[in-house]
Amino acid sequence: MSIRIGIGMFGWPFGKHGPQHLWNWVDQAENSGVDSIWLTDRIVSAKLNLEPIVALSFIAARTQKMLIGTSVLALPLRNPTILSKEIATLDYLSGGRVLPAVGLGTEQNSEYEACGVRREDRAARADEMLLIMRKLWSCQEFNFKGNHFSLNKVTIQPKPVRPELPPIWVGGRSKAALRRVATLGDGWLASQVTPEEMAVGKVYVEQTAKLAGRSLDTEHYGVILNFALAETSKEAKELAHPYMFPDKQRNDVNEKDINAIGTADEIIELINRFVDAGATKFIIRPTCPPDKMSDQLSLLTNHIIPHYHNSVFT
Repeated sequence: MSIRIGIGMFGWPFGKHGPQHLWNWVDQAENSGVDSIWLTDRIVSAKLNLEPIVALSFIAARTQKMLIGTSVLALPLRNPTILSKEIATLDYLSGGRVLPAVGLGTEQNSEYEACGVRREDRAARADEMLLIMRKLWSCQEFNFKGNHFSLNKVTIQPKPVRPELPPIWVGGRSKAALRRVATLGDGWLASQVTPEEMAVGKVYVEQTAKLAGRSLDTEHYGVILNFALAETSKEAKELAHPYMFPDKQRNDVNEKDINAIGTADEIIELINRFVDAGATKFIIRPTCPPDKMSDQLSLLTNHIIPHYHNSVFT
């Protein structure tokens, strides 16, 4: 299996810098060994957060090599027909480079209310949407009657570029999320998990998928990692700490097992543990001051990515 390393951004990590700073960062990544670029989704927020489908369309127009993905898109907040059309259009215009990863969204009731969705319906809506999106991408005409959506002889164009369709990866680490990966998804994109949890989750997904008469590509297991690289572990922690979003951190595991923060050797050791657990795709989120984003990307492309470039693991 091949190891692919992409970059991600949570919210707007460029401080007071405007769009040009993002374009410079994207150009830097495109001209390096970065596999893909991923944007997080947060519709309701007092802080600057780009809408991922719109922003990825700009990034797609500026790049030719990198894949573009969502990490992860809040699926239940959207309409499946409109979202299918948006993703298919983006895939068509980018030459088949779209990697949609989806999840249930935040725990904030206000966000669901603002989008006209009941939070208690989010799981059922997501399940129906995953079915609808694939059918709209693959069928010339589609009928569907569910508890949340109804489609009568619906067709969308353009279709996605790839005959096998864009693989839909599902985020989350709960048993319900893993069941959704196994029964409806094409891959698992985990965050805030340890390598040991990744290994256990992968086995559960494989077993559950088999019972459902399905199987997932062995290279469709990925993990999102906060990233800060420095000459010492202490320096890396000091760099990352103010940007770690405490509400998203786990207190029940060692932070070294879920964050790629430290020296190059320490980060490579952690990635290797995830590789041993079955992960093949890594979304690295530089976790640092805005004026260090470019430096951290350079460190990633100079000291981490070359370790895995053209490497094949069995």
